[in-house]
Amino acid sequence: MLDYLPPLNEHNLPYPDTMHPIVVHFVIAMVLFAACCDLIGYFTRNPRMYEVSWWNMFFATISIFIAVIFGQVEAGLAEPYSAVESTLSLHTIIGWSLSVILAGITSWRYILRSRDPKYVPVPYLAAGVLLTGLVFYQTYLGDKLVWVYGLHTVPVVEAIRQGVL
Repeated sequence: MLDYLPPLNEHNLPYPDTMHPIVVHFVIAMVLFAACCDLIGYFTRNPRMYEVSWWNMFFATISIFIAVIFGQVEAGLAEPYSAVESTLSLHTIIGWSLSVILAGITSWRYILRSRDPKYVPVPYLAAGVLLTGLVFYQTYLGDKLVWVYGLHTVPVVEAIRQGVL
């Protein structure tokens, strides 16, 4: 069965480059933009901003599951060495948690939107701010995996293949 899988390249991936960061950057941007739109809409009393926020949250919720799937595949192919394992595990746990949290907040937003599309309560805004903080922390962990530990970078993949790491 393994004969049917494509060979791994110099990044230890079956495709040209990592897909997880590409997809996850859409999620990050949409969540942050949605939170900003909600806050701007609340303080300016502009209900059109709530509509923009809703659609960003909706597509972020779909996209995060795609990002998590690519993240799981790429984490499995990374062959993490001992120094990276705790950060990768935490990043994985928070990633799955964020997908559930984002789906829950988006569901809450859908209910609020169904009741009154021109109003968002303060607790929802607070949840958006907390979600933003969690997204920033998750981004920090992902950056650390690439820029500190070098997962899926050519020198680290070569070092793992040679048994140096």
